[in-house]
Amino acid sequence: MKIKPRCLSAGILFADVGCAPIDHAPVPGELVQTERVELSLGGCASNVSINLARLEAPTGLCGCVGDDAFSDYILSSLANPLVDVSGVRRVSNSSPGCSLIVNVKGEDRRFISTTGANAQLTIEDFPKDWTEQADILYIGGFLMLPGIETPETVEYLKAFQARGGKTILDVVLYGDRNYWSALKPLMPYVDYFMPNDDEGREITGLTDPVEQAKFFVDAGAKTCVITCGANGTVYYSDTDKFRADIFKTEFIGGTGSGDAFDAGFIAALLDNCDPYEAMKRASAQGMSCVRHSSATESVFTKSELNAFLEGRQLQYEQL
Repeated sequence: MKIKPRCLSAGILFADVGCAPIDHAPVPGELVQTERVELSLGGCASNVSINLARLEAPTGLCGCVGDDAFSDYILSSLANPLVDVSGVRRVSNSSPGCSLIVNVKGEDRRFISTTGANAQLTIEDFPKDWTEQADILYIGGFLMLPGIETPETVEYLKAFQARGGKTILDVVLYGDRNYWSALKPLMPYVDYFMPNDDEGREITGLTDPVEQAKFFVDAGAKTCVITCGANGTVYYSDTDKFRADIFKTEFIGGTGSGDAFDAGFIAALLDNCDPYEAMKRASAQGMSCVRHSSATESVFTKSELNAFLEGRQLQYEQL
């Protein structure tokens, strides 16, 4: 469906195969019982686009899938009147990005992933009309997208900013390499850099998320937002520096929680919210995601978000 997107969501599109939480990870040769194994939508860009649709924000999705059954599933899962998938390219004789996700009770999830057709995405795939229309450009899964680790992407971000748009960059660490060399040229043209603290540590070598955030802002990012799981979130810019708490709920699985957070943050920016309100909405969206083992199943709609936040406050600590 053709829409006028307020956000251009570009990056990785995935099919996830995950299990309901199990008591322990199997040792070699062991079979561990689970309540269910399910196929679900995954990938930063696809998760963010469908979550933005839940928040009633029109979004154009740009990425690559293959021509197999998993690819068909991804596209069918994205069927929504507020998500335009005309920016998704199908790559012949290819499979999409796929992840096997093992959820163990009380532990962070484990991934086995292949990038698949996502590796074919290039800056030329970004629709020109969306580039000119969208208020926000979100790139999700950078570092798993070799086709856009190019000087052309730097120029694209620069031009998007120059015409008044806001740029948001999130990453997935993939492979054993120097991540910073790929990220550094982009930093001056990123309005919001949004890794988690584990990613921040791997990229910078720094353990303190506040120091990580300062590193990225000193490198040129206008603002850095670092999610730290149960330890809250760090917001760091030249004008605002604070740590936000989390909203608590029963934890089922963490897959997609960062993408739900990003979608809540983007929707808040589209509503011209200040940083504190944006973090409050984003934190609520991230919390809503962990109530299910899949990446999008339990994420709040706009009405559900508003109902949840009514009368609730999020705690902040100035840095």
